[in-house]
Amino acid sequence: MRAARLTVVSAAVTTVALTAVTGCTQKSEAAGADAIQVTAADSKCTTSTASVPAGHVTLKIENTGSKATEVEILFPDDRIVSEKENIGPGTKYTLTAEVKAGSYEIACRPGMKGHGIRQKLTVTGGSVAKRDPRLDKAVAAYRAYVETEAERTLPAVETFVKAVKAGDLAAAKAAYAPSRIGWERTEPVAESFGDIDPKVDLREADLESGQKWTGWHTLEKALWKDKKIGAGQKTLADQLVADLKDWEGRVGKAEITPTSVANGAKELLDEVATGKVTGEEETFSHTDLVDFKANVEGAQKAYELLKPVAKENDPALTAELDKQFAALDTLLDTYRVKKTSYDFVSYDKVGADGRKSLSDAVNALAEPLSKLAAAVVK
Repeated sequence: MRAARLTVVSAAVTTVALTAVTGCTQKSEAAGADAIQVTAADSKCTTSTASVPAGHVTLKIENTGSKATEVEILFPDDRIVSEKENIGPGTKYTLTAEVKAGSYEIACRPGMKGHGIRQKLTVTGGSVAKRDPRLDKAVAAYRAYVETEAERTLPAVETFVKAVKAGDLAAAKAAYAPSRIGWERTEPVAESFGDIDPKVDLREADLESGQKWTGWHTLEKALWKDKKIGAGQKTLADQLVADLKDWEGRVGKAEITPTSVANGAKELLDEVATGKVTGEEETFSHTDLVDFKANVEGAQKAYELLKPVAKENDPALTAELDKQFAALDTLLDTYRVKKTSYDFVSYDKVGADGRKSLSDAVNALAEPLSKLAAAVVK
């Protein structure tokens, strides 16, 4: 689950396309003086221009505030099309995007909460370069992968919900983690589904004032902490099914691009390394390692589909990614209860050293993964 934010998102598909590449050293046609200078602070977000021509656009971001911030490029319907989270105080970051004509917003979110401070961005005329047809095939294949995972998720969730509604605590606990695997595998592109992510995967710690808490984690709390299932939980269980059916319907319409897949995979691993590894994702059930494994599988699927183009453009990068994915997979597998199962040890049994090893392995993968998007659009 990415940091939550309150939005009202249309399920309609916009015809505006944006392809993003993130990194600290990448170049673009809008580099240097032509870049949009974004200054993010605790109470402001300023941009050096409100209009740019279609093509490559670079945001040169500096956080001058006292809080970590997040900077996003948004479609008109408020879906996140590119973002960089956890930009620390006093740090800089470069975000490069390839955009078609249309209206966008640049948002800074101090503390990574709330609606954010926003500036309009108009992209005028022109067109972007044609995409390598192999990348179109990769996007189609990743969409098919997400559709398959969504189709597999619904029956698993219905099994979980059936147990919740029957008041069977033991059966509901057993079905909880398996019901989340498909969702966790598709998290690299979770932001493309609009408001589904906060509806189904919001953690209690991320709730904002006035926000209604729904989804898996409110049921997780009832099962493991409260140890009881009331009428409210049964209603929330039905809502979870309805929201995930909505998700399944959005997959075929979502705006997914080669770089949104690559960048989403990298951002997800950053989230694992900086947040999930602390145990905050599954605070009550301690089934975090199931989530971790599914997250890595989703990121690896994205990489494997983009790899043919990336390998041609940057063989050293793909060799490093192969190495780091293998290392992380091997480490995660040491926590399996059985080698052939998707059962993992309870995360509260993983000590500080083990958690650090996991964090280090994820960081070792995330660093080269941050270069994947650039490699596929060279």
